[in-house]
Amino acid sequence: MADTDYVQGRMTTAQKSVLTVVVMGSLMAAIDGTIVLLAIPDITSTLNTNLATSIWIILSYLLVAAIMTTQLGRVGDIYGRGRMFNLGFLVFTVGSVLCGASFSIYMLIMARVLQGVGGAFLSANSGAIIADTFERNHRGKAFGFLSFGWSLGAVLGIVLGGVLTTFAGWPYIFYINVPIGAMALYLGIKYIKPTELKEEHIDLKGVAVLSAMLLLITVGATGIGFTGFAAYNVAMLAIGIALLPVFILMERHAKFPTIDMGVFKRRIIFNSIMAAFLQSLGFLAITFIIIMYLQGVRGLDPLNAALLLVPGYVASGLTGPYMGRLSDRLGARTIATTGIILMILAASAYLTISPTTHYYLIVLMTLMAGVGSAMFFPANTSAVMANATEGTYGMLNGLLRTLSSIGLLGSFVLTVAVAALAVTRNVAFQIFLGTSDLTGNISAVFVQGMHAVFMISILILAVAAVLSALRGKEQRHSGVQGGMHAGAGSST
Repeated sequence: MADTDYVQGRMTTAQKSVLTVVVMGSLMAAIDGTIVLLAIPDITSTLNTNLATSIWIILSYLLVAAIMTTQLGRVGDIYGRGRMFNLGFLVFTVGSVLCGASFSIYMLIMARVLQGVGGAFLSANSGAIIADTFERNHRGKAFGFLSFGWSLGAVLGIVLGGVLTTFAGWPYIFYINVPIGAMALYLGIKYIKPTELKEEHIDLKGVAVLSAMLLLITVGATGIGFTGFAAYNVAMLAIGIALLPVFILMERHAKFPTIDMGVFKRRIIFNSIMAAFLQSLGFLAITFIIIMYLQGVRGLDPLNAALLLVPGYVASGLTGPYMGRLSDRLGARTIATTGIILMILAASAYLTISPTTHYYLIVLMTLMAGVGSAMFFPANTSAVMANATEGTYGMLNGLLRTLSSIGLLGSFVLTVAVAALAVTRNVAFQIFLGTSDLTGNISAVFVQGMHAVFMISILILAVAAVLSALRGKEQRHSGVQGGMHAGAGSST
């Protein structure tokens, strides 16, 4: 149950403690996301492998997160979110140790899978823990701090990735998670109280079909990005999509469904979740292609290319908590939709990029996109959690994170696929990882391909903006717990 002991709108000590632990989880996961990217060339050389194999250091983590997050959110609903969240710290930390100790690329990929499981435990239950701890009309503020954790972690990952890879070696980019994870686990056990166990069961058939569906879709789509429209890639993608109506039909008749389809009858929840998916798909594609531009066209190394994105992360981190508080007062629709519009404007500005664009203009564009992201994430997430029933927090948060992870994978596939129209896929991978750059006419051709990514992203974000704007009324009355059973709050 939410802690209602607010003093003039301020968080209680207990709420601050819980929020600190949850932010540490997002911080650790975000550090790992950017720090690995900068170390890929060194890992490839040290472990005597190739880029086509080492890219799975990134993709294996994303794939596991996409597949498992929904189910682990449901597991948190049944067995207790605090227990599952703390288990995530333990698994992630053990996975980090194994990553650093890896003596082959295949051991490292398997250790990254274990890290992905731990990350899925954390992300699947973090939003539900916030929903348990904060009243619905104060959750935007809490999710704003969660956004701050992600942004700070991304910045630290960029800086630490460059420093540790250069002066200590790539294993230490994973070992750095160990003290953070150990401290977070201690604080999590101390401050995040276990919720009551529920007399429910896991829908094993539903879990199996959902896992198969997500696995086939993500592997098939990723394969298309790697090797093109080969028959086996298209077949996996098609079979995965075909399993969707089968899964929906099964869930409608399941006694304890993995995903309660009834929650999607509420427009605000459906629109918010789909907006999150499209925002991840469209916005992250822009980030990926900008990194490729800075490294491939402008010839920057991965560290300096990433440092140009730091101002956007900083702007996002600093404004996130404020935007979260603002969404608590005004509702999610206005804040989240304005955030997506800012991302669309940033993508439109990126259309002016040429092989000689001044770096300060790129920084200004990243600042605009960063503020837009800070407006969208806390407002949109709080809209989902504020309008959910208490028993569905974990399931909905897990679904939200799963679709965001699939959007992230889709962004990567989209970026590489479009870039491969200008250069070969192998060269596109090398550009993305900072091991190759472009010269002469091919540089201008690549920029044209970039503009195609921006146009696609603008269209995707425009659909997300429409869904966000049409999400409907919210229920944020502070005195009632349980979202759907409360009276309507502000109409936004």
